[in-house]
Amino acid sequence: MTMAGRDDFELAPCGYLELGPDGRILAVNPKFLALVGLPHDDIVGTMSLVDFLGVGDRMYHETHYRPMLQMQGEAHEIAFDLKRSDGATVPVLLSSNVTPGVDGSPVIRTIVFEARERRTYEEELLTARRAAEEAETRALTLGRTLQETFVPPAPPNVVGIDIAGVYRPAGDGSEVGGDFYDVFQIREGDWLVALGDVAGKGVDAAAVTTFVQHAIRAVAIPSGSTAEMLTGLNAALLGASYDRFCTVVLMRLQQHDGRWTASVSCGGHDLPLLRDSSGTVRELGEWGSLLGVADAPQLSEEQVELHEGDTVLLFTDGVTEARHGLDMYGQERLRALLATAGSTSQELVTELLDDVMAFQGADARDDIALVAITVSPQG
Repeated sequence: MTMAGRDDFELAPCGYLELGPDGRILAVNPKFLALVGLPHDDIVGTMSLVDFLGVGDRMYHETHYRPMLQMQGEAHEIAFDLKRSDGATVPVLLSSNVTPGVDGSPVIRTIVFEARERRTYEEELLTARRAAEEAETRALTLGRTLQETFVPPAPPNVVGIDIAGVYRPAGDGSEVGGDFYDVFQIREGDWLVALGDVAGKGVDAAAVTTFVQHAIRAVAIPSGSTAEMLTGLNAALLGASYDRFCTVVLMRLQQHDGRWTASVSCGGHDLPLLRDSSGTVRELGEWGSLLGVADAPQLSEEQVELHEGDTVLLFTDGVTEARHGLDMYGQERLRALLATAGSTSQELVTELLDDVMAFQGADARDDIALVAITVSPQG
């Protein structure tokens, strides 16, 4: 049989086959012969396309490729591996269509494109994607591990005050945020509560958050005031050359003769709220500069004596900036709930977190960190 356009197919850079209705090869071009490593007379009239396929590819040919040709009359860029005479395999893409032959019987005309480079590219792409997925998994695992250090396993037991904290990551918790809180003792009757928010998300933000927590502990003991502590933290951030800023509020709790004094300093952070025993709510401290931005931040400290039943609430902007459509949770809702919320610190942070989550349909757009401190009767 003579192939239509024989000169074109003799010189074609791709393989070409003509198959009869029974699958026997009726004609081939030199490129196909080179692909399989066999002479013309060993193939034409004696072999079929499936003779060059492995077991898996034969099954696919019979269950998918051939039925596709029978029903649609064509098939495009189907991947197979052709077996060579030397035992090697060649990845190829087959495109076929069914047309009438010279005698009117159907002829399956098939173009064979060698796909070694494409297969190599696909394998390299798959390997790169797997490596990226593994790297992302490792990064998320590292981030979650770091995130677990952002909050103490349980607030310490301090005689005279009731402390409770809660942390809720944004979304499903898979993305690491920068909110944190910490409560630790400086010396006898002297405690520091720290709560803050490092800008950004992901592992980089988590690393900075860990640095900030350790830096706060490092500057707390030698510093005289909470404003000096924040100044030291600011210098540490600038010295570390982190390209991220953070907001932090520090509250130092000191006991003298059975009475508690709170010293508060805020670096770019929302001011804590004080609820006295009558239910009146007011802010503590004064707004200060963001940390990690300027060499000489503007920071101040306010001291206030705490009385039995007084409660101080520290919170991140995941509370006040929680959204329901275009509506924000805001300070007004926060103050209203604080005025009437549970009498214990744990009841307060639990009730507040539940309310904020309900407000935004249980979908936290940002991390939420809360710490409540209540002066106990024995204080």
